[in-house]
Amino acid sequence: MNLPPLTQSFVLHFGEMGSRWGINRTVGQIYALIFVSSRPVHADEIVDKLGVSRSNVSMGLKELMAWRLVKLEHLPGDRRDYFTAPGEIWTIFTTLAEERQRREVEPTLSMLRVALLESTDSPEDLHAQARMREMYELMELMTTWFAEVRKLSPSTLVKLMELGGKVNRLLELKDKLMVVPGGKP
Repeated sequence: MNLPPLTQSFVLHFGEMGSRWGINRTVGQIYALIFVSSRPVHADEIVDKLGVSRSNVSMGLKELMAWRLVKLEHLPGDRRDYFTAPGEIWTIFTTLAEERQRREVEPTLSMLRVALLESTDSPEDLHAQARMREMYELMELMTTWFAEVRKLSPSTLVKLMELGGKVNRLLELKDKLMVVPGGKP
């Protein structure tokens, strides 16, 4: 690798983590390099800095564009394709969450819907359907919650996250305020 020590450490770590997140090591390293770069980078530069093949870089960039994690740019007077990561960290987080929902959660919800509509007399399948219903209901709740959270501004999201366990006290207070004189909600 042809990188300064701090950048190299980050790129190597992202490569290791990428394999745990379901992408290959090289794709993780390409993304990390683009993410920390102060300017758009082109494929040959990525090849040089990471020491990987041009075909690996091309395939990695296509995958990252499919995930909407890098954008293609053109610079005036230069015919090469340049790549950047979104500048706002919340945009990256939201994009990742949306893509994971589209690729993982929605197909699972579809499969569960079909399974719950199946008619069965088997005690084993009835038990399995009951468990699947629990999973479906939780996933639907999370999907609805995520749709609402996506509407919040980054500053509101930060405040929500900073609340942490204090949310419980806020909900208890809300319940107390809901009770009107006479004890009826």
